[in-house]
Amino acid sequence: MRNGYRILDVDAHVTPSLEVLHRYASDSAKARWDELKPYVKAMNSPAGRGHPTTTWHTIKVNPIAYDRIAGQKPGYVKPKGGTAVEGRVQNVSTEICHENIQHDNPTGRLEDMDKEGVDVNVLIPGTWAPASSALEGGLTAGIYDAYHNYMRDFCSADVNRLRGLFLAPGHNIEWAVKELKRIGKESWVSAVWPSLPEGMPIDDPDLNPLWEVMNDLHLPFMHHSFFYEPPYFPGARDIWGNAAIARTAAHPWGAQRALAYLIGGGVLDRYPNIKVAFAETGHGWLPNWLLRLDSQFHYVKGVIPKLNYLPTEYAKQGRIKVCIEAHEGPLMTKAVNDVLGDQCLMYASDFPHPESAWPHHVDNVMKWSNVLGDSAMRKLFGTNADDYLRPV
Repeated sequence: MRNGYRILDVDAHVTPSLEVLHRYASDSAKARWDELKPYVKAMNSPAGRGHPTTTWHTIKVNPIAYDRIAGQKPGYVKPKGGTAVEGRVQNVSTEICHENIQHDNPTGRLEDMDKEGVDVNVLIPGTWAPASSALEGGLTAGIYDAYHNYMRDFCSADVNRLRGLFLAPGHNIEWAVKELKRIGKESWVSAVWPSLPEGMPIDDPDLNPLWEVMNDLHLPFMHHSFFYEPPYFPGARDIWGNAAIARTAAHPWGAQRALAYLIGGGVLDRYPNIKVAFAETGHGWLPNWLLRLDSQFHYVKGVIPKLNYLPTEYAKQGRIKVCIEAHEGPLMTKAVNDVLGDQCLMYASDFPHPESAWPHHVDNVMKWSNVLGDSAMRKLFGTNADDYLRPV
């Protein structure tokens, strides 16, 4: 609690390293671990991001460097760093969180949450998770199975406060459905993140068996933005090579496309127990996009099945949630509430990634109360997330 508010952070992160994942992998997955060698990258992370002080390893799957400086010819001066973000961003936070909280230190994670007054972290894995959609389906399933075992253990430190995502590989949907039926009722599972191979739309009928299980289990859908690795964001090859502009475009556009097809493809109609949410995408785009979809679904009606409701109406029903980003501020947040109602937005900080202002992120957003009002603040910080997440 913070100043009487229940605080749920719906975009907090773990990585974990390949070393940690290997400990939780099955024997069959370990037998294929060497197949990851072409993608393994050594990491030496600065303090304050919850990583080890020593070298650790992850996988990077064919990342796009986005190395053009705006206003210059390609290759004029190559920015430092091996990917689109490495060596190019600085921590917003000036304080140091516990070491290894992105890997295997849940006790330190809980202490860092206490320091800021956060009740719940919804834990989202690093970029290796969506990037693994480019690997062979059985290999992806082995890595995801290791991650699920890891999450079960990590969240067991306090399952009322640490919640995780089930990772569903779109190119191995038979495995995803079988596994979700097997472990989907476990208390750490709060939502499902389908990781789709490039070119597979979110309304592909092949995903219907997954939606059916999610609907039966009352598990919501989560989309977390991807950027410089597979499945690559829409327009990734047409962004003219600049990392800042690519990242600005990637997050909202990926969410907009996914949401449009979840609605337009009839997923929300066919599976009434599924709610959808979008993390690290910003939130100001939501009313504009839904109003435009209202218009276009009517105007170009021949390519959209008959829907039960307008896109804006699904949001007003509480079926669509978006995590805030603090830089958009109270006026943009109020504008979203004014158009769609105050049931759509959820608090998120990106902790402990560099954009998080921990341990002051909550307090910074709490200053918005004089614009939003107490009732909307309580929904933003806690009630809307409680409504979205499958209860423990």
